[in-house]
This record gives sequence, C-alpha cells and structure tokens, in this order.
Amino acid sequence: MKVTRRKFLAASGLIGCSLPFSGCSNLSGLIADRMGGGIPEKMPLTDGLRIDPIFHLLSRAGFGPRPGDIERVRQQGAKAWIEEQLEPEKIDDKLCDLRARRFESLELDPGMCYEFKREVLRKDLSRYHLLRSVYSKRQLLESMVEFFSDHFNIYIEKGDCIYLKATDDRFVIRKNALGCFRDLVLASALSPAMLVYLDGKENKKERPDGIPNENYARELLELHTLGVDGGYTQKDVYEAARCLTGWRLYSGKGRGTAYFDPALHDDGQKVVLGTKIPPGQGAKDVELLVEIACRHPSTARHIASKLVAHLVSEEPPSTLVKKVAARFTESSGQIKPMLQEILFSKEFESSAGLKMKRPFHYVVSCLRATGADTMAGDPVIEYLTRMGHGPFQYPTPDGYPAEANPWLGTLLWRWNFAFALCSNSIESANVSLDRLFSAVGLDETNGRKNTAEVLFSYFVGRRPGQSELAAIKEFVNKKDLEDGLVRAELTGLILSSPAFQKV
Repeated sequence: MKVTRRKFLAASGLIGCSLPFSGCSNLSGLIADRMGGGIPEKMPLTDGLRIDPIFHLLSRAGFGPRPGDIERVRQQGAKAWIEEQLEPEKIDDKLCDLRARRFESLELDPGMCYEFKREVLRKDLSRYHLLRSVYSKRQLLESMVEFFSDHFNIYIEKGDCIYLKATDDRFVIRKNALGCFRDLVLASALSPAMLVYLDGKENKKERPDGIPNENYARELLELHTLGVDGGYTQKDVYEAARCLTGWRLYSGKGRGTAYFDPALHDDGQKVVLGTKIPPGQGAKDVELLVEIACRHPSTARHIASKLVAHLVSEEPPSTLVKKVAARFTESSGQIKPMLQEILFSKEFESSAGLKMKRPFHYVVSCLRATGADTMAGDPVIEYLTRMGHGPFQYPTPDGYPAEANPWLGTLLWRWNFAFALCSNSIESANVSLDRLFSAVGLDETNGRKNTAEVLFSYFVGRRPGQSELAAIKEFVNKKDLEDGLVRAELTGLILSSPAFQKV
C-alpha cells in the first residue's frame, strides 16, 4: 500500500503544525555547537549488511551514537573507549553539565527541597535524568544509572519521596553505579527516600513482643540481592527486618535526613541466611545484614543475570552469566569487572539488533541520533509519560519492565514522537535535518541517489535489507528532497522502523 504524505501527517498528528528549521534554539546549544558538540561537516557511514560493532557498542553500553561518535570511537578503539567509560570521573563532561546545572532543586539538601512545589521537583528530576542521558559523554555511567534506578526503584509520588529522590540519585545511584555493589546496597538501605518508599522509617521495636515492619527487608532479599528464587525463607525476612529497626527521619532541623534511634532497635541476636549476628551491634546490624546478603552466592547469580539481560539478551546466556557471577565473587562485588566481562564477550558482540528499546531509550536515542538541541521541556517529557515510561514514576519496587512485551503498546506514540521531532513540532527540541543530510553526503552534489540507503545506514548502523529498502524507497521517488517537510517525513519513517527501535 502506497504511503502518502497526508497519511504520514494524519498518523503523526502533524497537519497544521508549523515547521521551522532553525539552528540551535538556546544558549547551551550554541555554546555546544561552537565547542564541537554539534553535527560535524562530514560523517563516514558503514557499508555492511551487519550492524557496525562500534554502533552496537554505543547503542547498548549507552543510548546510541550522536553525530560523529562512530568515527571518534573507531579512531580511539572499542577497548579504549570501554576502559575510558569505566573511569567516568576522568571524562570531560562540561557541555552536559552546562545544560544540567539549571536544575538547582536537585543540588540542594533534602530539607531545602521541601521549599519547592512537587510539580517543580517532578519536572526537574525528569528533565535532568533525560538531559544527562542525551548529552553526557559518560554514556556507560548513564546506562548503569538507569539500570540501578530500576533495580532500587523508588516511586516519587509516595509520601515525601519526591523531596528526597534527588539526594538518592546523587549519593546512592550515581555515586555507586560503577563502584562496589555492597556499598550501593548499603547506601540504598539507609537512603531517606528508600526509608519512606518501603516504610523503613516505620520499622521499630517499641515493645518486647513487637513485630518489625518487613516491607524493605523482603525487597532487599527478593529484588535487591538474592532474587526471588535465591534460597531465603520467611524466617530470613523476619530476622533481616529486626536488623533494620530503629532508622528514622528528622522532621525538624535536618529534615529529610536519616538517623539511628537505639531505643527503637531490636538489639538481640539474629540469624540471617544461616549466619549469626551477635546481640548489641546496634546501628552496625544493617552493615552486617548487607554484608551477609551480598556475600551469598545467589546474589552474584541474580545481579549477573540482570546485567547480562540489560546489556545482551532478555534470555541471558547461562555461560556468560556464570562468568559474570564469578567476577562478582572474585572482586567482592565490584561492578566494573562484571561490565568488562560482558562488554568484551562474544555473546555481547553477536547480540546486535536483538533487543527492543524501552521508551526512554528510544526517545533518548532519537534525540542523540538526530543531533537534537533540547532542554527536555514539558513536551518532550509528555511523550515519555504517554509511553508509560516517565522517570521515577513506576509504583512497585521491581522497577520498569526490562522485557519488550510490556512496551509493545507504545509503538504509535513512538511513531508520533519521531515525526514530531523531525518536523521540529516539539517545542524545546530542535533538529537541523539540512545539516544532518549534508553531513551524511545527501546534498546537492549527489541529489537523491541512494538517499534511503544512506539515511538508513546512518541511523541503524548497517545497510537496509531488500524488504526494508522496498518499504521506504517509494518515499524518495518523485519527492523534492530539498523540501523540509519531505525530509522530516523520510527521517521520521526510518526512526519509526523496527530496525531503529531495536538495539
């Protein structure tokens, strides 16, 4: 069936929209462009039918290449890029920081965040998370931040979580995302946001026969460490909950920070996963509990399996999971050795194009691939909300689904986003398709020849197959490729294709 321009516009909701094709729309974009953060003049393209390994690496270990990234990493070497990404503090990220520093509420102490309206904090959290994913050169870090934000999920709409999540993001997730897993678990256990979300601040012993609140203890064992089939029992959950009694939040001076109240702590002997915790340990009980849980063999397997699922396949290859779990054990839970094992594996190399992007990954990869200039305003965030993937908006502790099936209902909104983005119909997100077309060689010197192949190659990392080419080549025929609307339709079509939506 022939796809007409009107059908494209009707499907994407673009009829009646103005189509400005201006350059950078804000000061940050202008500065970034002048400092080498924009679209380069020329970009070499892959000519193979298989996804370029560098393209695959940037799409899986991060959120996809920005214009010019493929050539830069090719010159640097994949191994060198991975090693560089594992030391994010050494990567100059000032252009990203320039865009992100405007969200002042995210840099304040928790007590000061209570001075802001919930809606302001919600927008700041979402925009900051999106902007860092789009513009940060520390792509592996951002990928792990997303991964661990789901692993230690906190729903910001519960109680005071929205006032406390920014601190959790800074000092729990981002600080430890490439560090030691044990430190990450301990920081999360004592995070004010987590103490609110899973009722840890309500866990106390006031009477000799008092029953501890088991909410956090159960998720600690089931989701955060051993896994649902990790071998723990209800007795272990109860004993773990006893270890966690006594942690509270200040309500006056120091509001939003945690403290330990020994009068509300069960200080008797506990036995967790077969290990005795002597009486009288007080606040150290939580450290001993986390150490026991993280040292358990099931934790190594659980975390290894989730990381391999995140970076390789929904059905993690058992041989690779075993290797990654071994690195976890050998390194006492260091995250970097596990990532090295995965990213240098044959399983990772051969998995290109087999995973479907979740909505957040899709939106970010579109913005990165097109070289968009954005401050992630409300219209951009609204698309994520429509797709059911607003940052920190998942209500249950297991975090947003990693599998493809739950996200299949978002395809129409992805289509709408792609066409709106490419036509500059999303306020606060500007794309210069003229510059992009020129950079990939689609200017007046070669006219319309191989236009579909060239664009597909740039966005997908490989040449299109015959069926893919047939689906889009009619769009190029008898079209004026100097027409901005036609360019927007064609680019949006490729961004909506199954090939681009996979990673």
